[in-house]
Amino acid sequence: MPALWAVLAAGACAYAPVASRPYRSSRTRHQPTRGGDVRLTLGVYEPSRIRNFCIIAHIDHGKSTLADRLLQMTKTVEEREMKQQLLDNMDLERERGITIKLQAARMNYLAKDGEWYVLNLIDTPGHVDFTYEVSRSLAACEGALLVVDASQGVEAQTIANTYLALASDLEIIPVLNKIDLPGADLDATAQEVESTIGLDCTDALACSAKTGVGVAEILEAIVARIPPPAARLDEPLRALIFDSYYDSYRGVVVFIRVVSGQICAGDKVRFKASGKAYEALEVGTLTPGAEKPAEALRAGEVGYMYGGIKSVSDARVGDTIVLNKAHEEVEALADYMEPIPVVYCGLFPVETTQYQLLRESLEKLQLNDAALSFEPETSSAMGFGFRCGFLGLLHMEIVQERLEREYDLDLIVTAPTVVYKVQMNDGSEIDVDSPSKLVDSSERVSVSEPYVALEMFTPKEYSGTLMELAQDRRGEYVDLKFLTEKRVSIKYEMPLAEVITDFFDAMKSRSKGYASMEYSMIGYRPNDLVRLDILINGELAPPLANIVHRDAAFTVGKALTKKLKELIPRQMFKVPLQAAIGQKIVASSSISPMRKDVLAKCYGGDVSRKKKLLQKQAKGKKRMKAIGRVNVPQEAFMAVLNLKE
Repeated sequence: MPALWAVLAAGACAYAPVASRPYRSSRTRHQPTRGGDVRLTLGVYEPSRIRNFCIIAHIDHGKSTLADRLLQMTKTVEEREMKQQLLDNMDLERERGITIKLQAARMNYLAKDGEWYVLNLIDTPGHVDFTYEVSRSLAACEGALLVVDASQGVEAQTIANTYLALASDLEIIPVLNKIDLPGADLDATAQEVESTIGLDCTDALACSAKTGVGVAEILEAIVARIPPPAARLDEPLRALIFDSYYDSYRGVVVFIRVVSGQICAGDKVRFKASGKAYEALEVGTLTPGAEKPAEALRAGEVGYMYGGIKSVSDARVGDTIVLNKAHEEVEALADYMEPIPVVYCGLFPVETTQYQLLRESLEKLQLNDAALSFEPETSSAMGFGFRCGFLGLLHMEIVQERLEREYDLDLIVTAPTVVYKVQMNDGSEIDVDSPSKLVDSSERVSVSEPYVALEMFTPKEYSGTLMELAQDRRGEYVDLKFLTEKRVSIKYEMPLAEVITDFFDAMKSRSKGYASMEYSMIGYRPNDLVRLDILINGELAPPLANIVHRDAAFTVGKALTKKLKELIPRQMFKVPLQAAIGQKIVASSSISPMRKDVLAKCYGGDVSRKKKLLQKQAKGKKRMKAIGRVNVPQEAFMAVLNLKE
């Protein structure tokens, strides 16, 4: 795609302003427009004609469809190359209808005032697991389109991402989408946006991204209402990394927004947070399906850079790029945060021969996902595997599916657990991410678990059953508010461990699919938590251990022993199943023994002969029970996942 302006001549990279120095191209450039082809032979750097924006919306409110229409109407993508969800290039994204990995696209737009503008769309993932990445993407923009489904109204994700945008001081343009649907109610939706979020919807735009109605007005609103980036070309280089990915041939490619100064191909740059220094081998702009090299990126522009970086951890999202020679004098753009896993689970290959393949696959996946962490783990039941840390439950599901699809692995995934903070008797504090690592009660003072602020949006007729669900999961009631006559917002504070298992599925089931939810971490709180051990035939089964609240220990223990009774095959002897807290048994069950008919060959004779055979069988069973082991199938170790059903 031709650029709006040409870059400066080679070697002209310096801090001095160059806005007045046009670059004369030796090639004639063509730009398709609505009125035909316009030839641009002269370009200048004009920050006033740049617009950096993003689209924020709840799942299935039309964010990807609207992005498709913007690309189509600006003729950024040829009609023959156009397809639905163009920016969602992963199969998982298309199947689930969500954005997992953000994308950026540069569009040239000829406005009604006769001027050309460059529109940089920075697409963002919307799930709570990737909140930090979303916040960094929003920091790279000056404005945002808030897309709300006119037939469904405000949802949880809408509010969460709008608050992030407001915290970044962005100009927000409300867009009411799907006006072509029979159930669309523009007035009620606009009123809901005003009452819930506090945005003025007087100038809200109505459109149908599917049919293209109203999209031209959105493009004009982007030009008119979103402010241009500040022209800071004479300041030292500072560029914000808002995404990165690993390329097999070029190494790590980082997506950047240049805030001040300029970066040229050949510059020596340094990443402030990691302290790594590299040479910028290539810089350029971003278009769907291609990256266009350029000689420089200047203040206000969005593009990419690579320099032979071998690890994504060297160039994480949120880091600041500065020139190596001035890295001590230049401050970072914002406080950098390391992604901290909040959910852990064990990944084990079904076939032990795939252990090395699993290790290599995780290492390759980590190159594209710096938030993924893993370490080797050994289980007596499942053999060798890895203990993996994730940003949330969705992040865990995505990694699992990518491992199975892209690397052809058959995996066993243990129940997800959260990170607990344990206060020891000596005053120290340790993090526990697995029930087997929790020390005995005699060695600790307290156990704290992470809490989240949970907000559910639902039609009012389902509010009672959803409040009952939250109460059952140890939720603490905070607030209930009517958004409209038909929709309510319910707020609870709840342990994260109760949310990550099957709370979302239970909420959807009780509300017939109409409710949505959003949650955010609010810190740790001490609770009466215990480790519930499972004993099979008197032997501990560490993979089945669970950290639960003391009040729920009996219920969970009874449910788990009952489930194990169904899944473990019968033996020739009685197998006791017990749930214990320390030395105290809180629940138990047993598997009845199988009995071989040893009297089948006795067709007559004295009764003492039968008694002798039965006594011999009883001694054999007693000996088998003393020295025998129970083979527990893999399905039994997954029973803990479905306890709350």
